[in-house]
Amino acid sequence: MTSCRSALLLAAVVLAGCASEPLQMRFDDSGSDGRVWPAPQTQEVPRYRYIGQLTGEANFKAPAEQTSAFKRALQWIVGLAEREPSPLVLQRPQSGTVDARGRVLVTDVSRAAVFVFDEAAGKLELWERAGSAQHFVAPIGIANGRAGELLVSDAELRIVVRLDAEGQPLGAIGAGLLKRPTGIARDAKQGRVFVADTHDHDVKVFDDDGRLIDRWGRRGDQAGELNFPTHLTWAHDTLYVTDAINARVQAFDSLGQPVRQIGRRGLYVGNLVRPKGVAADDEGNLYVVESMHDTLLVFDNEARLLLSIGGTGSEVGRFYLPTGVWVDARNRVFVADMFNGRVVVFQFLGGG
Repeated sequence: MTSCRSALLLAAVVLAGCASEPLQMRFDDSGSDGRVWPAPQTQEVPRYRYIGQLTGEANFKAPAEQTSAFKRALQWIVGLAEREPSPLVLQRPQSGTVDARGRVLVTDVSRAAVFVFDEAAGKLELWERAGSAQHFVAPIGIANGRAGELLVSDAELRIVVRLDAEGQPLGAIGAGLLKRPTGIARDAKQGRVFVADTHDHDVKVFDDDGRLIDRWGRRGDQAGELNFPTHLTWAHDTLYVTDAINARVQAFDSLGQPVRQIGRRGLYVGNLVRPKGVAADDEGNLYVVESMHDTLLVFDNEARLLLSIGGTGSEVGRFYLPTGVWVDARNRVFVADMFNGRVVVFQFLGGG
């Protein structure tokens, strides 16, 4: 009995020491071999480099010496400790954003929550609450709001949830006005929030206080019309809308007027069948997820196809029913690879 107590005491001391040091967040880049696109054998200048993937708790590792100490502590108490719970992992990631603190926030419709990958703090958090007595049901879109807030659209609750920087609910936008909110984006300059209302075939425009101020689009296939819009991004004073069943991405100016169309329905590389996520980098390149063909398409600001990354699979550079895409201030490109249960990350190397 005395030896057991001593073992447990020693383990507690070691574990306490481990807990005092933050974990390190690492992108899993196993099997990458420094992969770049276009591939070196094409003799073209590489534009994208594979960084790795985010899957959940596996991305948070203790320093080597702490890990060794942890393992030694466990060896002292073999047979005495309860089995560790299953690790927290992404299940069906939908979309994401990176906030001002550098945290990567990912919506997961299967887990009915928002995963928060906090590299600076060395921790993974799970935000599940959409209200004081309400949980998320189908969180789809997420965007940075005003003053550090986060905005999360829930397609089943039919609202956009406002969260503070720690994930605490602050209220909702669009109650009674939205039929099926999916994609979301914000114009920080004018304080406007755009919500793709998929079943109403339009984009609803709210101010930061949640008042409905405009509607862009109506059902149809002409310029400015929409047919089941899903994902959104606001970049360079332009709103890009994934017009899913019309198999295109439409760009609207700041007044809501259609200015151009990206992609067309077809069977060739660069054509669209089931477009989903859309995002843009600071050089004006546009990223579109083509979920039917499991690819990420890169267009220039004139809607010309530059590159296709992907194909069906789980290995590096391939996807299985990808959904969202977003770009951070460092021009890292994140792809929600839904059925592979991961977020794949690329670094844009510049177009010069």
